[in-house]
Amino acid sequence: MKILQYLLTKSYYAKLLAVKKVISNKGNKTAGVDGEVWNSDVKRYKGALNLEGKGYKASPLRRTYIKKSNGKLRPLGIPTMHDRSMQALYAMALDPVAESILSTRAFGFRKYRSCQDAQSYIHRCLCKKGSADWILEGDIKGCFDHISHQWILDNVPMNKRILRQFLKAGFVHRKNLFSTEKGTPQGGLCRARHKPPYVEINVMPS
Repeated sequence: MKILQYLLTKSYYAKLLAVKKVISNKGNKTAGVDGEVWNSDVKRYKGALNLEGKGYKASPLRRTYIKKSNGKLRPLGIPTMHDRSMQALYAMALDPVAESILSTRAFGFRKYRSCQDAQSYIHRCLCKKGSADWILEGDIKGCFDHISHQWILDNVPMNKRILRQFLKAGFVHRKNLFSTEKGTPQGGLCRARHKPPYVEINVMPS
């Protein structure tokens, strides 16, 4: 598995595809702390050629805020174009591994799965005579803001040095640099593409 992941992250074509994913994303005109936007073919091609894991050091995120529906502010961390492309490249190597080990009852944050799939599974579980009588809904408050970096490093099957760079990059707000000791930033490529909430359904006999 590690050898295949390594080969994929070294692939010339995978690097081009990673950059394509970044420039096709909604925030492709939003710059990170370096102020750079890859708005030409030359910049994009050079960016793809520079996607190297050896000696990679992630830049701090640019902190900005957006309004939530309740009026409160949600902090976003905007990576540089280079860091977003590295995230896309290593996500390509991680996705097939994650899909092979994740629970079959997990529907959120998954490729090729939707809310309709979760609804169908719930229906199959609850339409029988001996089905459960109660449905319990739970939510972890501020899950992504407080999740343990060590837990992620211990449980996510990818290059640990690269993953540590993604997690520990820190952020810049009002020209001040802050460290990140927990949580994952909202605003990066991997977080932005997953809009529905995480859903895992466990059915127990009544």
